[in-house]
Amino acid sequence: MRKLTVSSFLFFITFLTEVNAQEPIKSVDPLIGTAHARYFHFAPGAMPFGMAKPAPSTNGSLGNKSGWEATGYDFRDSFIENFPNFHEFQIGGVALMATTGPLQTIPGNMDDPSSGYRSNFDRKDEVAEPGYYSVLLKDYGIKAELTSTERVAFHRYTFPKNEQSHILFDIGNMMGESGKVKDAEVKINPDGTVEGYVITAPVYVEKYHAGADIRMYFYAVPDKKAQKSGVFQGEQITTNATKINGISSGAFFTYSTNHHEAIEIKIGLSYTSVDAAKTNYLEEAKDLNFDSAKGRNQKAWNSMLGRIKVEGGKEEDRTKFYTGLYHALLGRGLASDVTGTYPKNDGSVGQIALDKNSKPIHHHYNTDAVWGAFWNLTQVWTIAYPEYLSEFVNSQLLVYKDSGWLADGIANSKYVSGVGTNFVSLVIASAYLQGIRDFDVDLGYEAALKNELDGKDRPRGAGKLDVDRFVKNGFIGHIDESDNEMQESWMFSASHTLEYSFSSYAVGQFAKALGKIEDYEKLTKLSNGWKHLFDPQLKLIRPKFEDGTFIENFNPRQAWRGFQEGNSYQYTFYVPHDAKGLIDAIGKDEFNTRLDSIFIKAEPLEFGGGKTIDAFSGLEGMYNQGNQPNLHVAWLFNYSGKPSLTQKWVQEICNKFYGIEGVHGYGYGQDEDQGQLGAWYVLGAIGLFDVGGLTEPDAKMGLSSPLFDKVTIALNPNYYQGKEFVIKKKSGKAAGTYIEKIMLNNKTVHEPFIPLKSITSGGELELEMGNTSKDSYK
Repeated sequence: MRKLTVSSFLFFITFLTEVNAQEPIKSVDPLIGTAHARYFHFAPGAMPFGMAKPAPSTNGSLGNKSGWEATGYDFRDSFIENFPNFHEFQIGGVALMATTGPLQTIPGNMDDPSSGYRSNFDRKDEVAEPGYYSVLLKDYGIKAELTSTERVAFHRYTFPKNEQSHILFDIGNMMGESGKVKDAEVKINPDGTVEGYVITAPVYVEKYHAGADIRMYFYAVPDKKAQKSGVFQGEQITTNATKINGISSGAFFTYSTNHHEAIEIKIGLSYTSVDAAKTNYLEEAKDLNFDSAKGRNQKAWNSMLGRIKVEGGKEEDRTKFYTGLYHALLGRGLASDVTGTYPKNDGSVGQIALDKNSKPIHHHYNTDAVWGAFWNLTQVWTIAYPEYLSEFVNSQLLVYKDSGWLADGIANSKYVSGVGTNFVSLVIASAYLQGIRDFDVDLGYEAALKNELDGKDRPRGAGKLDVDRFVKNGFIGHIDESDNEMQESWMFSASHTLEYSFSSYAVGQFAKALGKIEDYEKLTKLSNGWKHLFDPQLKLIRPKFEDGTFIENFNPRQAWRGFQEGNSYQYTFYVPHDAKGLIDAIGKDEFNTRLDSIFIKAEPLEFGGGKTIDAFSGLEGMYNQGNQPNLHVAWLFNYSGKPSLTQKWVQEICNKFYGIEGVHGYGYGQDEDQGQLGAWYVLGAIGLFDVGGLTEPDAKMGLSSPLFDKVTIALNPNYYQGKEFVIKKKSGKAAGTYIEKIMLNNKTVHEPFIPLKSITSGGELELEMGNTSKDSYK
């Protein structure tokens, strides 16, 4: 295994100094789509893939009935509750707040703001950028600012002149998706530093990993000594005490401040121990102040975002583009310490192997499920951030080594499957097939194969609880009712059959590349599972009972009966590994007519659930850009002889589904899922997308019309031969929706595809554009 020798992946930017002249962070608006967003969506103080994600919270964990709905920050709110430092799927907490006047130690009720310490704020007083956030807390006249290093949050509070200026550490309250608090501790040390922890029981951890919990640790260093300090538990305050345990625990520090006096706090964070949090602080932040940390943070964002440089086009599209790319680099965060310690699946602390310089050879990450990520995130990572995809694979293999199973989603290595399936094996296969191989390949293959075929003693958190029935029959028989509370084991027969067919194909290609021919043949046979459920009369995917008969009372619009978060109209197109086979089964002309008509009907609904603000608002429609199962569909025309329709509808989705507002960002409050919808826009806007999720050894990217005159992708020389790949519209022909001619490295291309290897080898794609649709290229 080739070891990663850089001291920090997050600063793997030495080959990108030439792009620092531009500042793509100026085109990012983190406030986009923050109405009904997920908890991890808004963390402007964070670094790319960072652990420390300081951000404002307007509503804590309200609206979290099912364990995933909490927004934390909602664009429509007008009060700020506090500033938490952890923002991940199922993880949130360690909040700070600054106030003046009589000491209050609870956030209070949104309906009665005066009942607690929360503060009113105005949008005009708020600045949100990648790596920096500031706001005026109007009730107190305090300017709050946030930034971070990878594992250390920086807070700066600028106070008015006041004898009662306070900084609160509100540690023991539920925050975001973190679930109920089991325990918390806060300790004030003699030198004025603060340390502690909070232990929570998130709903999805309890669901998929019974008995497990989430542990968050901190070590904080204020730069001014307080005149008075103490601890609290809820509203019960104990002045001069230095330690407290239990739910609703916290600490306060009171200062006498001059006008415009700033107090900075640096907070080392960890998921393993207070000592590790302190070490993270000492290694990353001891010699930095707020402004130097902010500069370092934003330099990293400019470099990471600058790997894809866009020129020309509309300013609005550049904002959508870089905001989408920002979310693709924000959503999944570090879970390991600077020393390589990390939280293991069983609750103990593990150690990542170290290189000759005593640095960890890779890092470990928290991650939501990768359901649908192969149609957005992993393609963006493969092209522009292959070192992160490598780290993702290595991170997932840690969990496999520790637990014996791949886990689709993980919070501190605990299972949080979320959707009850598991596509990590597909991601591992794709990475290998595209040349990203600096992981233990034998272990990766073992894990991937087990994920596809093994149902024995499978834990709920590994997903695919019905995979044994798929392997036995080639499809999953439908069950309408069951007493089994694990609905994902019986409720989604059709969608699981389609998903397992796809991932079987991917791992089959992995097997073939490794010379595992027996496995390849078995997996390839399973990849045809979709054919069992194709109804030749309706030409739709239709659930079947185990005896092979189609279900009765079939309604193609109905969600949740055989289909997870979608319906038959949507899932019928879910054959990404055999698009031509599906087109042949439906008939090319009928396929094109039907799919085009679906988009015509979806357009007035903004290609989702219309203006209904709900993550599931489009589940019973014929097309739903707001959820994963449909994200490849607009690109299928490239396979059916109508590439002009791919070009038309991809642009229409980019223009109408995506917005630049707090409410209309990714649809109207749709489910952004850690950067997936943002990454889809990135691919659509540059006109590159692989329906097959890069699971072919010689993968090809489908083409569409770029929204920009020129796109330059900087390539990572540790993985790819080329320096950069350029996409440009031919001079004088930049206008127009449709591609008329394709030139790759000065050679004419006769199909709407180019090999991925032609991108990673470096070169130039030139497109001649026009206003007349064209479906053949000479």
